[in-house]
Amino acid sequence: MNFKKIFLLLSFFVTQISISQEGIAVYSDYLSDNYYLLHPSMAGASNCSKIRLTARQQWFGNEDAPALQTLSYNGKIGEKGSALGVILFNDKNGYHSQKGAKLTYAHHIMFSRSTVDLNQLSFGLSAGLVQNQLDETSFDLNDFDPIIAGILQKASYFNVDFGASYNFLDFNVHATVKNALFRSRDLYTEYESDNLRKYLLSAGYTLGDSRKLLWEPSVMFQLTERTKEKSIDANLKVYKAVDFGKIWGGLSYRRSFDSSQYIDGNQLKNQKLQYITPLVGVNYKKFMFAYTYSNVMGDIKFDTGGYHQLTLGFDFGCKKEKYDCNCPAIN
Repeated sequence: MNFKKIFLLLSFFVTQISISQEGIAVYSDYLSDNYYLLHPSMAGASNCSKIRLTARQQWFGNEDAPALQTLSYNGKIGEKGSALGVILFNDKNGYHSQKGAKLTYAHHIMFSRSTVDLNQLSFGLSAGLVQNQLDETSFDLNDFDPIIAGILQKASYFNVDFGASYNFLDFNVHATVKNALFRSRDLYTEYESDNLRKYLLSAGYTLGDSRKLLWEPSVMFQLTERTKEKSIDANLKVYKAVDFGKIWGGLSYRRSFDSSQYIDGNQLKNQKLQYITPLVGVNYKKFMFAYTYSNVMGDIKFDTGGYHQLTLGFDFGCKKEKYDCNCPAIN
């Protein structure tokens, strides 16, 4: 790969790196029974309280490659439809890192005819605080740059996410606004925008026989307001009930609507960000384990290695009577 390709490749990934530094980036881990990470309205939507721990690593073998860890809890409080959730996260990408926490309140309105009939409208609001850090202590100060201070720079930001979900029998739909407030960001004053608002819309439907195989196709669309970047996920999961719980697997395909140009010889070509993510998981009694692997597609990419993510989960406080539906995210 010549210098021009390397330069254009790095430019192609700048957008993706900047997106990952706005709180918790939107990856494919929501498919690991973790919709609450994306949609605050899903806090306490299930008939169980849930704890989820995730660990993500990109580009194995590359020093200071992006890595993300999250710990979340969500569950109902009382019998009147209220729920709480909390998310802690740590994200590191080279010299930049961020730590943060989100606290969520959700309310669920039931229109059901009985306690096992699922017809639920949900609203959620998350308030979060993020501390960004830029470690300049190893930078060469002899190569003078007025914006380099040679110290560990820190800046904290507050923002909110809000959204709504509707779960009706085997159908679900969710809409969320992330980073709803325009906030002044001081770590990179010349380069960072105050507007990091993002819109998410997802929907899914489950079909099949719960005693044999359940199929769950779903889609998710996301739009970043300031840059007008758009992408879509097309997903398919399949579930199989077993004696100890259930096993499941699936495939997710993400494609950006936007493209980046690069030079190949004497030709100017376009490439859109796209990657494919297979995932597998198992629910053993109250425990859940999942693994996802994302592989970037296209002629120009940073590394042949993919993105690995593990999710561990524990469900507790479950209602004895489940909803009469094929709804894995709720039952």
